[in-house]
Amino acid sequence: MRALIVDDSSFIRDYLRQLLHRMGITCEEAVNGSNALEVLAAAQAFDLMLLDVNMPVMNGLECVKALREAQLGPEMKVMMVTTESDNSFITTALSHGADEFLMKPFTPESLREKMALLGFAAA
Repeated sequence: MRALIVDDSSFIRDYLRQLLHRMGITCEEAVNGSNALEVLAAAQAFDLMLLDVNMPVMNGLECVKALREAQLGPEMKVMMVTTESDNSFITTALSHGADEFLMKPFTPESLREKMALLGFAAA
């Protein structure tokens, strides 16, 4: 299984990578939405994208909308990793193509639970 971690915080990227590696998941990283689209266009398919919302250059909402419109990784699950909890934000993100949400701060257990909701049984 392969995951793309997209966050402008190197701390969050490192933390997620460590947790996912413990689950046997290979990870690549991107620092913003624009960088993520470049990685997706150039790399083999990913099974999962963990996508921050508030980033410079291109935010998570813009990124998920662009990747779904361009059909980059149409089978890939997108988990928004965010502090945003407003219902209108969640509705917008879902309409743009997000599949699930992981609220910051999060625990390893909450990440595993969200992975299982997305159908990743090994999680």
